[in-house]
Amino acid sequence: MMDKRLFALVPGALRHVLLTVLWQFAGLAANVCFVWGISRVLAALVEGTAVPPAYCAALIFLGICGRALAARMAQRSAFEASADVKRIVRCRIYEKLLRIGPHYADDIATAEVVQLSVEGCEQLETYFGQYLPQLFYAVLAPTALFIVVAPICLPAAVVLLACVPLIPAVIVLIQKIAKRILAAYWDQYAALGDTFLENLQGLSTLKIYAADAARHEQMDREAERFRTVTMAVLSMQLNSIIVMDIVALGGAAAGISVALLAAAHGAVTLFGALLIALLSADFFIPMRQLGSYFHVAMNGIAAADKIFRLLELPEPAKRTALPEAGAHFSMHGAGFSYDGERAVLRAVDLDVPAVGLTAVVGESGSGKSTIAALLSGAETGYMGQVLLGEQQVRALDPASLAHYLTTVGSASFLFAGTVRDNLKLAAPHADDEELWSVLEAAALADYLRAQEGLDTRLEARAANLSGGQRQRLALARALLADSPAYIFDEATSNIDVESEERIMAILRDLARRKAVLVISHRLANVVDAQCIYVLEKGGVAGAGTHDELLSSCQAYRDLWTAQRELERFGEVRHGAL
Repeated sequence: MMDKRLFALVPGALRHVLLTVLWQFAGLAANVCFVWGISRVLAALVEGTAVPPAYCAALIFLGICGRALAARMAQRSAFEASADVKRIVRCRIYEKLLRIGPHYADDIATAEVVQLSVEGCEQLETYFGQYLPQLFYAVLAPTALFIVVAPICLPAAVVLLACVPLIPAVIVLIQKIAKRILAAYWDQYAALGDTFLENLQGLSTLKIYAADAARHEQMDREAERFRTVTMAVLSMQLNSIIVMDIVALGGAAAGISVALLAAAHGAVTLFGALLIALLSADFFIPMRQLGSYFHVAMNGIAAADKIFRLLELPEPAKRTALPEAGAHFSMHGAGFSYDGERAVLRAVDLDVPAVGLTAVVGESGSGKSTIAALLSGAETGYMGQVLLGEQQVRALDPASLAHYLTTVGSASFLFAGTVRDNLKLAAPHADDEELWSVLEAAALADYLRAQEGLDTRLEARAANLSGGQRQRLALARALLADSPAYIFDEATSNIDVESEERIMAILRDLARRKAVLVISHRLANVVDAQCIYVLEKGGVAGAGTHDELLSSCQAYRDLWTAQRELERFGEVRHGAL
């Protein structure tokens, strides 16, 4: 049960696997020396004959020391065989996800990727470090022992060797059942993990709509299915262990019986009978251990199949390089649908100049964020033209496009670590002076100086910062990237008014030298934009400056009037309080 793809994935592991087998074989030879010396001493004591003390003592000492040394070296080689497996496989998974981009989730759930990167890699480590060396050793050891025992008592050696293949026969029978059970186990494990992650991320929404109880019951049902399939795996493992133990003990008993019968008829000396009795277990121990590791190997193979399915996912075709500096984004007759049925965008025409502030506004669901996804290359299945300069965005190299355009959303991800770590994602070689410069621009420097400076620790998603501080830190990171173009997709939503005003001031200053596209639900933030595009039901209802749209676009006028009334109501209520 070997997968050649695994050796291709970790080519250096095979040498350490073979070295482990050699040390195990050396340990077997040392054990034969030990048993040979013990059998000589016992036979001499029973028969009352002389025994060469130096000879027997040397064999016993060599056997004890040899076994200890061989066991230690085999353990070290096994560790080296598996040491790089986790690192290499995790790096390959990470690199694959980077090449595929955000669309990996269309083919494999995030929870499954996490499980394969953690537990799946752990199973592969055990597969390389324990199962593979034992597989080779289990084939060689009985053959070597047969060569030792056959000259002493050929019938006993034949019986012992003949019983050994019964264990792999049991393993083969179990494998057919185990493969199906373990496939179901991993599928259910991934499904439960996916549901748990989804529920955890959406817990606030579930609480708001009082849907947490229903999701609780759903998770209970999935957990029960996982418990059932886990018990099936354990039951299969225990039953197979019982069968293998019966075969091993029965085979050893049969071999010993033949040797004792031969000794009773004088065909074998007492020394020979003792040697066979003490070595009979060693015929079956390697195969028996292989059977124990087999269950781990099946888990490893099941995980490897899923890992290779991920690594073999199709990647985007190689794209062309970016156009010359100064190129601008534009859309001509662009349309898009997420499900292939309901159009989210319809014949959208839009132009984002290389320098200046452009805005996209509209009601929720009108397609504003979809425009950001098309311009950034996150979605490529559009109709019409989405251009950077004269080239289609979907034809551009994603890595180069990511350097050319920086997108900041309403929930930009901040990683657990330090402020310095998060900022340097945008510019790995930036020095501290540059980091403080963007923090000053984002009005975060004073706060961080009062903490631990650039070494201030952040929790996952920067949960220990306020909403405004999180957005300003994400903005500082974006400024550090120093891209020619920026998209701010609802970057000021869900934060306090003071933080919102600070961020908008930064964006206006940035627009004096960069291309800035602001997608905002609040029209007051974009009144000074050079051009405002009003989206309505996936199409452009109007385009122009704030004053032009107030006089010519009913959709914009309605939005402006409704928002002004809400703001006046809020001001009156705040004054009354």
